Amino acid sequence: MRLPNSGLKLLWLSALVLLLDQLTKAWASQAFELYVPHQITGFFNLTLMHNEGIAFSLLADQSGWQRYFISVVAIVIVVWLLYWLWQNKPHMKLQNTALALVVGGALGNIWDRVQLGYVVDFIELHYHNYYWPAFNVADAAITLGAVLLIIDAFKNKPEKDHENSAG
Repeated sequence: MRLPNSGLKLLWLSALVLLLDQLTKAWASQAFELYVPHQITGFFNLTLMHNEGIAFSLLADQSGWQRYFISVVAIVIVVWLLYWLWQNKPHMKLQNTALALVVGGALGNIWDRVQLGYVVDFIELHYHNYYWPAFNVADAAITLGAVLLIIDAFKNKPEKDHENSAG
C-alpha cells in the first residue's frame, strides 16, 4: 500500500514508538516488583507502577469508569492527529515528526489501558524527597512531540500572521 503524499509517511515513527514502548513496559513488568524502587543514580529510579488515571494519576481513585472514558477520548484524539498528518505536506517535517511521536505514544498508552486497565509506568526521577510522577516511553514521546509542536508553532507561523504584522 502506498501512502499518500502527506505527513502519513512518518507513521513508521509512530510504529517505532509503539514498539519500543510496549517492549520496555513488558521488560519492566517482568524485571521489577510493583512499587519497589531500583536506584540507578541519585536522581533516577526504575520503579514499576500501574497508573489507572491520566497524567499525574488524576482520576486514578475513581471506580473504573475512567478506563473507558480516557480510552475513548484518546482514540478520538489519535484519529484527529492522523487526519492532521494526512492533511500535512511531507515537507512539514518538524510538525509531522511531532504528530507522529504523539500518535505513537498515545497508542502505547491506549493499548495498556484497554488490555490491562492501567498504564505501566517505570521511569522515576527525583531530587531528594521531591518526585516527578513516574512515566514511560510513550509519555516521553508525547511530551517530546508536544514540545516540538510548540517549537513549530513559533518557527513556522502562517504567512497571514506575517502579513498582518507588516501592515
